[in-house]
Amino acid sequence: MVSVIGLVVLFVMVFGGFALTGGNIMVVLEALPHEMLIIAGAAAGSTLIATDIAGLKAIGGGFGAIIRGPRYKRADYSAAIFLTTRLMKMLKVDGAVAVEPHIEDPKSSSIFADYPQFLADPVFLHLLTDSLRLLVVSTGGISPMAVEDIIDSAIETHHTAASKPVNSLTTLSEALPALGIVAAVLGVVKTMSSIDKPPAILGAMIGSALVGTFLGVLLSYGIVGPCAARLRSVLDADSEIYLVVRRVIVASLKGQPQPMVIEAARTAIQPVNQPSFSEVFDGMRAK
Repeated sequence: MVSVIGLVVLFVMVFGGFALTGGNIMVVLEALPHEMLIIAGAAAGSTLIATDIAGLKAIGGGFGAIIRGPRYKRADYSAAIFLTTRLMKMLKVDGAVAVEPHIEDPKSSSIFADYPQFLADPVFLHLLTDSLRLLVVSTGGISPMAVEDIIDSAIETHHTAASKPVNSLTTLSEALPALGIVAAVLGVVKTMSSIDKPPAILGAMIGSALVGTFLGVLLSYGIVGPCAARLRSVLDADSEIYLVVRRVIVASLKGQPQPMVIEAARTAIQPVNQPSFSEVFDGMRAK
């Protein structure tokens, strides 16, 4: 919602400021459809060259994430600690036989049923259950460092794939000023072919051509670039909850007492979403 408000403020300030300073907004509006057709068409074509259908779908989903914002809120981070700690405690106390049904079929699990928000996130679900499967099937001692490396690799692989729309938007943002110049040059070519027209007409045609440069710069630095930055911020925020899972599992494997395990996970959360000490420990006592 904040992003939508920002977009409205952008257009009001740019076009409103132009009108308030005596600019003829109709000149811009008349040229806008034609210049936008060239710039948007060229932008769409260059994006198609650089990506595939899956990439286009990811870009579309990225705009949804920009508007929606981060997926997880403060309470979800506490829930991630509770869920992972309960499963690790069950594995330690009751053994692999007890925890296996929960990780093999999370949708039928009485434990996962208490945390439905994670059932809708396949990345979180696979990260947690696959990590526990690794512990279940491993025989003998297992190195916490090795498990940490595997989880880090899984998180990094997901984040790299999820960041592809950011890279596409960043590339597009960098190209838009040049595409605006392309539109402006075509406008100048059109103007030069009408050099015999009166000055008033030529002035309007040149002004129309310059709208292309204006649109390229505005779209790049005012819309697409900030959208790429916002999407990167959302993806970074969403990936933090996976680090909670890693912290709990690794600290548990190192044989840390449960309060230390919980605190290791809690203190790794960014302040905006970090639950208080009492919230987490009171919540664990209630489980």
